[in-house]
Amino acid sequence: MKIVVFGSECKADKLPVIKGLFGKLASLGAEVFVQQSYSEFLGIALGYVPDAVSTVAESAVDESFDMALSVGGDGTFLRTAMHINRRNIPILGINIGHLGFLADVSGNQIDETLEELFRHEYRIEERTLLHLQGYEHGFGGYNFALNEIAVLKRDTSSMLTIHVYMDDVYLNTYVADGLLIATPTGSTAYSMSVNGPILLPHNRNFVISPVAPHSLNVRPIVIPDEAKFSLNVESRTESFLVAVDGRSEDVKVGNSLIISKANFSIKLIKRFNQTFMQVLREKLMWGADPRC
Repeated sequence: MKIVVFGSECKADKLPVIKGLFGKLASLGAEVFVQQSYSEFLGIALGYVPDAVSTVAESAVDESFDMALSVGGDGTFLRTAMHINRRNIPILGINIGHLGFLADVSGNQIDETLEELFRHEYRIEERTLLHLQGYEHGFGGYNFALNEIAVLKRDTSSMLTIHVYMDDVYLNTYVADGLLIATPTGSTAYSMSVNGPILLPHNRNFVISPVAPHSLNVRPIVIPDEAKFSLNVESRTESFLVAVDGRSEDVKVGNSLIISKANFSIKLIKRFNQTFMQVLREKLMWGADPRC
């Protein structure tokens, strides 16, 4: 099995888990390639060079790889998805960070999870992405979001006025610090922190959630993912922020942003015995009694 490993910087106390991962891959006879920047971090910062692995530049990853491993937290997973792009390579998220909905395999589950993968005992979930148009020259040419696209005010500037049209029909004008359009995957990310609803991953919907709206009767709304949105933004400053999965850039007032469902998806590897409801209970500590 040909595997590419992506990762990000981490503290030295995570090194035993990382060594265990590469050791297990070696014992299973995997052909392992490591993202070049991650390989450099492991060697320089942590003094660790995995045995019998090769390095590969992100641009050189192609569909000959059977799967990708993302080692870190959800932020690392989002960057891995960006590098995978349209290459149709399924991704397994290994969590050595904090709260992880995308990177949901913990360090003590690595061995058994990899053994299941090599026995082909896993399932694939396809996750919808958002596509941002109207600002094609930004975001390094990758204007797709697995979690959300956010329109936000800059620093301490005054609130934004955001006119939203859905399929060319006027929806609402939001006066707020910002506005989020989230996928089902992103419903447990930024959208949840502004009181947006949680969607199951296979739902064919998006969520529009205002950030600190001026009017309290403006609530999040769930809409079908076939819809296309047009956002026209007014601001007292010359620009505002647009964030695509946390990658933010200044956008000049006057740009009309078009947001729609992407024409490709990202494939996630999930264990057979792992359900989204189980992940919710564990990550959000549903039913946990802090007195115990």
